[in-house]
Amino acid sequence: MGGLIASPAVLRAQAPRILKLSHQFPGGTADEGDARDRIARRFAADVEKRTGGGLQVQVYPTSSLMKTLAQFSAVRKGALDMSLVPLSYAGGEVPETNLALMPALVTSYDQAAKWRTAKIGEDFSAMLAEKGVIILTWIWQSGAVASKVKPILVPDDVKGVKIRGGGREMDMMFQSAGAIVSTMPSSEMYIGMQTGALEAAVSASTSLISFRLDEMTKNLTAGRGRSFWFILEPLIVSKIVFDALPPEQQKALRDAGQAMEAFSFAAAKADDEELVKVYGARGAQVHDLTDAHLDKWRDLARATAWKDFAGKNARCAEFLKLAEQVS
Repeated sequence: MGGLIASPAVLRAQAPRILKLSHQFPGGTADEGDARDRIARRFAADVEKRTGGGLQVQVYPTSSLMKTLAQFSAVRKGALDMSLVPLSYAGGEVPETNLALMPALVTSYDQAAKWRTAKIGEDFSAMLAEKGVIILTWIWQSGAVASKVKPILVPDDVKGVKIRGGGREMDMMFQSAGAIVSTMPSSEMYIGMQTGALEAAVSASTSLISFRLDEMTKNLTAGRGRSFWFILEPLIVSKIVFDALPPEQQKALRDAGQAMEAFSFAAAKADDEELVKVYGARGAQVHDLTDAHLDKWRDLARATAWKDFAGKNARCAEFLKLAEQVS
């Protein structure tokens, strides 16, 4: 009997390894609520199933475990096990991550889906691993524009408008078009719109639903089908934490992460449509971008944000070139 108690399988059953996953989005269930939270919860359930309970993931929504802007850095250091985080928030620390919200670089889900297996995806992943972060699920979200004022369809429309872009490069492009830029995480957009600090906000469709900006929006530029705002918000794990796990648990994390990709794309597209319904029901006028609109944003982005990013360092320039090859 003593030998049985000491066996690894029994020890594992007695004391599962628990990984903590923090994110900034509202909490729900595996089937209802913010898509990012649903992804995290489904991933957690899958990991537990694949490891027979030996590895468990606890999800902490609404930045309840750790402040929003501290999460990426904490994952790098191994102070936080996992996160689902907009990578553009890490741009001050790792300039290359600003590629994750580069205006008009990715303009459709089909294009976004090609990144993971393209050269840009491989090199971007390798760079993040060097920095202590491993991507488990590539999660892309299309962005929409909620405006209390006029519709925002082309760069000229943001002139004089107080707007939140969500990332350094996006802000740079807006600024060059004459906008008054305000920086804040998406979790603070509501108060910004409420107090008048913001007149318009660009964010993922999922966020615009979760953070209830429909209460103040007169014009919505939908992100369905195409957008100048696509963000990479991956599910990430600390390399320090990952490397300390036994190989079978590492495989379970990678496999569960990969298995979430199709769901994450489907959920994002569904939210793009849901956003239109929610905001339309509130009386917002809904507008869709055309290819001609996108061309204007791309021309401006290329002359401002893209140029600035490429000038940061050789790797940024190379990443931009590789990303442009994915059409």
